[in-house]
Amino acid sequence: MLVLGIETSCDETATALYDSERGLLAHEVYSQIELHAEYGGVVPELASRDHIRKLTPLIRQVCEKAKLALTDVDGIAYTAGPGLLGALLVGTTLGRTLAFTLDKPAIAVHHMEGHLLAPMLDPNPPEFPFVALLVSGGHTQLVQVDGIGKYTLLGESVDDAAGEAFDKTAKLLKLPYPGGPALAELAKKGNPERFTFPRPMTDRPGLDFSFSGLKTFALYTQRENRDDEQTKADIAYAFEHAVVETLFIKCRRALEQTGLTTLVMAGGVSANQKLRARLDQLAKDKGYEVHYPQNEFCTDNAAMIAYAGCQRLMAGQHEGLEFYSKARWSLEDLPAISK
Repeated sequence: MLVLGIETSCDETATALYDSERGLLAHEVYSQIELHAEYGGVVPELASRDHIRKLTPLIRQVCEKAKLALTDVDGIAYTAGPGLLGALLVGTTLGRTLAFTLDKPAIAVHHMEGHLLAPMLDPNPPEFPFVALLVSGGHTQLVQVDGIGKYTLLGESVDDAAGEAFDKTAKLLKLPYPGGPALAELAKKGNPERFTFPRPMTDRPGLDFSFSGLKTFALYTQRENRDDEQTKADIAYAFEHAVVETLFIKCRRALEQTGLTTLVMAGGVSANQKLRARLDQLAKDKGYEVHYPQNEFCTDNAAMIAYAGCQRLMAGQHEGLEFYSKARWSLEDLPAISK
């Protein structure tokens, strides 16, 4: 089955063609970083308008790259949530309209299911069951995954997501947008001995997260010290180290509690090299397997949407003529695939 994937949940416009037999044939991503940089964050109305401008040309580009016509597609998958509602509606409307026009089945894909399944695009994909850490600008969740659609939420952030805390702390340090990667780069110059930040909610049972307090701790630390470049680097190091250790502790706890031995990490923050190194060490020490998406599939992309949509379309799931977008949408609400 050949599936066209469409992703417009936030500030990346993306398209992809995935074939169930041949794998990923082509994918394109257009980032709106320059558009939002002067505002220090995503402006939803501007994001929606830019998706409208870029989506149709990107569909043409993936078809040309794969040397296929749009009429060759067997189904269309589009991100329907969670995300920015206006941005989601752009991809949802065009995806469902194309499906109707071409008389092809369409499927609404959960954005975080796309991230969760992104490691399946790897030549050596993980096998079910596993624990998934979904860590991005909008979500931090630990999920037990027994199959596609068979998800049990183990824990999640009660306030800021890890990626959101990265961005807010970077803004506090007056770093350029997008803040998360800039903070991680600055942290390389930090003195690991100068500041120690707390590891929130690790001193109690459970698998929930809280990262808003780290941002406040960074603010107070900045106020109490000289505002120079080395201090910024030292704060960046202490902040990143605290987030990495918190995620590490909770992942270890989730594997121990479930008895599973495979961990999958996905989402934008999964590209963080310190976090990967820490989890690789956990795998080495305990004999676990750890899987990550390829770097190009860590941030928002349509390859993961096309893959997830393809699995559901092949299982006989599809949408009716009515379509919807959801700013909030629980993974546990998704129907399971029996295979």
